[in-house]
Amino acid sequence: MRGHRCLVATLVAFTLSIAGCTGSGATTPPSAPPGATSTLTAGPTTGATTGPSGTPKGTPTPQPTQPPSSSLSGPVVAWGGHCCGQTDVPAGLTGVKAIAAGDFHSLALKSDGTVVAWGDNKYGQTNVPAGLTGVVAIATGYNHNLALKSEGTVVAWGDNEHGKAGVPAGLTGVTAIAAGYDFSLALKKDGTIVAWGNDYSGQTSLARRLSDVTAIAAGGMFGLALKSNGTVVAWGYPTTGATKVPGRLSAVAIDAGGGSGLALQGDGTVVAWGTVNCGQAMPAGLSGIKAISAGDKFSLALNNDGTVVAWGCLSEGLTPPAGLPGLVAISGGGEHALAMTAVP
Repeated sequence: MRGHRCLVATLVAFTLSIAGCTGSGATTPPSAPPGATSTLTAGPTTGATTGPSGTPKGTPTPQPTQPPSSSLSGPVVAWGGHCCGQTDVPAGLTGVKAIAAGDFHSLALKSDGTVVAWGDNKYGQTNVPAGLTGVVAIATGYNHNLALKSEGTVVAWGDNEHGKAGVPAGLTGVTAIAAGYDFSLALKKDGTIVAWGNDYSGQTSLARRLSDVTAIAAGGMFGLALKSNGTVVAWGYPTTGATKVPGRLSAVAIDAGGGSGLALQGDGTVVAWGTVNCGQAMPAGLSGIKAISAGDKFSLALNNDGTVVAWGCLSEGLTPPAGLPGLVAISGGGEHALAMTAVP
C-alpha cells in the first residue's frame, strides 16, 4: 500500500535489537518469532512532504478464477487482478481527489469528504462506516482501512485482527495516516507517531520512539519515516532488506510495499531497496518521475508526462495498459493498480 523532494550528505546507521519473527512481509507471519533486528538508516533530504501509505498483501476471499481486468475511463482507472472486483470502478464515480489500492479492495476519496469502496469485503473492508464525512486522507492495508478527518481524528474499519483497526481512544491532532500488513500508524502534528496493531518485528513499538517526523509509510512488516532534519528512518522486519535504506539519498517522497521501499529524489529519479520481485529490478535510467507507489510485489512510478512505469511481478495484468489518459496520481495494491486522471 499505500508513500513527496536534497542534498547529498553522509549517512548514519545504527541497529536496535527487538523481538521479531521469521516470514515474509508479503505473507501471513508465522507464530514463532526468533530475535530480529531493525536497522534505522538516515539519509538527509529537504522539502519533505507526507507520503502515501504502503499496501501489504494477503489472501483474498475465495472467488472463481478470473482473468486480469481493467477499467480505463473516468476519473479513476484500474487494471490488474480481478478476483474480487477490485478493478470494477463504480459507474458514475466523479469528484475524486485521492485513491488507495488495498490488498484486494479499493478506496476513493471524493472532494465532498466522503469515501467510496469496492472489491473484496470478507472483513467488511468495503463497508464504509455510515455517516463518514469530513475525510481529508485515506489509507489501505491488508484488509483494513484508515480515514483521516479534517479535525485530526482517525476512523478505521475492516479486519481488526491484532487490533490494527482499533484506533486508540482519544487520538487527536493527526496529520497523516498509514496502514500496513497488520498494523497502523498515525503521525501527529507534534512530529510523533502513534502506532497500533501487531508488533511481531517492532512495527509499532519502534515507531513510538521516533520524533520530529514529517511523513510516514507502512509496508508489509516494516515502516518508513521522514524526519524534520531530512533523514529517512526504517524499522521492522529486516530480512527482505526493506529496513536497509541505501546511503546518499536525497529523497523527497517515500513509500513502502510488501517487502521493499521506494524513495523519490529531488531530481526526479527513484531509489528502490529490499526485495527484487520476480527478478525484475527497477528500470535503469528512470527519471522525470513525480510520484511513486509500492504495491505488494510490484512498484509504480508516475512520469511528468502522465504515463506510468511498472516493474516487479506483473503477471496479473499489472503492466500499465496502452493508451491510458494523462494521469495525476497512482496507487499499487495487492494484485491491482489504481490511477487518477485529470477528469473531474
